[in-house]
Amino acid sequence: MTESQFDPAAYVDAAAALIGLPIPADYHQNVVANFERIHTVAQLFLDFPLPEETEIAPVFEP
Repeated sequence: MTESQFDPAAYVDAAAALIGLPIPADYHQNVVANFERIHTVAQLFLDFPLPEETEIAPVFEP
């Protein structure tokens, strides 16, 4: 999904309706603004190129 395709207001409305979460009008714009920020941060990770030979670790060991 490219940035031009993501509509945070539509996403917030659809997700809230899906889980039955009422978002009061006073908070709606702040929730949308937070999803815009989340999208911006997530896009940095989604756009990061990984080599084809990269494999996931079978077991996470910190």
